[in-house]
Amino acid sequence: MIKRVLATITSSREIALDTIEMNLAIPEFASFSPIAPGQFVHIQIGSGVAHQLRRPISIADVDYEKQQITIIFKVIGTGTEELRKYRVQDQLDLLVPCGNGYPIEKIDSKKALLIGGGIGVPPLYYLAKKLVDKGVEVTSILGFQTKDHVFYEQAFQALGDCHVVTNDGSYGYQGFVTNVIETVQPTFDTFFSCGPTSMLKAVTNSLVDREGYISLEERMGCGVGACYACVIPSPNEKGFKKICQDGPVFLASEVSL
Repeated sequence: MIKRVLATITSSREIALDTIEMNLAIPEFASFSPIAPGQFVHIQIGSGVAHQLRRPISIADVDYEKQQITIIFKVIGTGTEELRKYRVQDQLDLLVPCGNGYPIEKIDSKKALLIGGGIGVPPLYYLAKKLVDKGVEVTSILGFQTKDHVFYEQAFQALGDCHVVTNDGSYGYQGFVTNVIETVQPTFDTFFSCGPTSMLKAVTNSLVDREGYISLEERMGCGVGACYACVIPSPNEKGFKKICQDGPVFLASEVSL
């Protein structure tokens, strides 16, 4: 069940170029349903009319002991620029947890391949932790624009093999995540991917015969499935899926990119 809460910022830092990590303490955390990897928070920024629509931000980690979540966002517009100005002890108005995440309880894999691009990397970190807890061997491929945009490499390395690729070759491999898949040729039962639509399309095309899940990045209106602002075609049902409510995580074969 989605709840509206006032979360308190316990830490905020820039972990890469224009990339902010925030830890948010949530009151009555124990009353929440377990947060699944891939779910997100919908954040209200300010109280004026400048940013009327909430911003969807993926949940990068959950700490039940400290009763807090971690979010990571990239500053790409006026809304996220305003969000980065918030400081420790400031409060944020959240809807949490939103959407459907990766169905951890249904996944029966021994080896998993995680493929993230840019700000699609954060939700895969919490996913990797949950998979490792289940005894799944994890390999991660993380794609970024340049060396200055790279983050969480060591965190992923602590959970399994991790390969970083940058568009310009300033760090790690040069090229795209699909190039690394071809080069490394990792063994896996199931793949999980999150990132820009162009990357997800390339990944699903290259792994068309493999079982996998994708998480879509999309601008949203209400964030709870009421406004139909974020829909995507579903070839299986010959209709549309709401990314905010039915997703953002889907079987790769469930939607048309």
